[in-house]
Amino acid sequence: MGEKVTFKRPDGKDCNGYYAAPAAGARAPGMVVIQEWWGLNDQIKGVADRLAAAGYRALVPDLYRGKVTLDAAEANHLMTGLDFKDAATQDVRGAAQYLKQESGKVGVIGFCMGGALTVLAAMHVPEIDAASSWYGVPPPEAGDPTKIRIPVQGHFALQDAFFTPASVDALEAKLKQGNVTHEFHRYDANHAFGNETGQHYDAAATKLAWQRSLDFLAKHLR
Repeated sequence: MGEKVTFKRPDGKDCNGYYAAPAAGARAPGMVVIQEWWGLNDQIKGVADRLAAAGYRALVPDLYRGKVTLDAAEANHLMTGLDFKDAATQDVRGAAQYLKQESGKVGVIGFCMGGALTVLAAMHVPEIDAASSWYGVPPPEAGDPTKIRIPVQGHFALQDAFFTPASVDALEAKLKQGNVTHEFHRYDANHAFGNETGQHYDAAATKLAWQRSLDFLAKHLR
């Protein structure tokens, strides 16, 4: 359904990505989709396809430059080697700028590592109009959430050992402090409950989170 595209980062360097578009929608709203720590794999391409089917122009920037893994240790290594600020302010922003050429509004959605980058994008990418983060929280030193000026949605797992409920509560407190428009949803599930290929997949929680995500995006991007 989708295709490989190349777009420019703000610094002029090229970045590749997976692009999926709705059947009738050159001017449809755009969505930057941010990968989990596994890389730009078939599962995250499927998320872009799903958004395209819902009427969005979806673009997944290839943050790992072609590397994909099924191994958690290697995924952790790839994630640890990623410059999060560069990924947010260059790869993700470049993707948003690419979509903005045709789309009036552009949102961002990300999962796991991509969920943390989604919150960073809400802070650092002025082209983004709404952000939906799935089980990802950036480190406190990465930026100031009180400065966010767009609506933020979060989906978090109460059994999450990576991004703990305490870190989620701390992020939400910052958003409240900054009067940021936000809605946080918590699910009695494990980290990465929305990945249908993973061991912690929870179909009921995923269905609910997706419905909430699509409602949120339609409200703020259409």
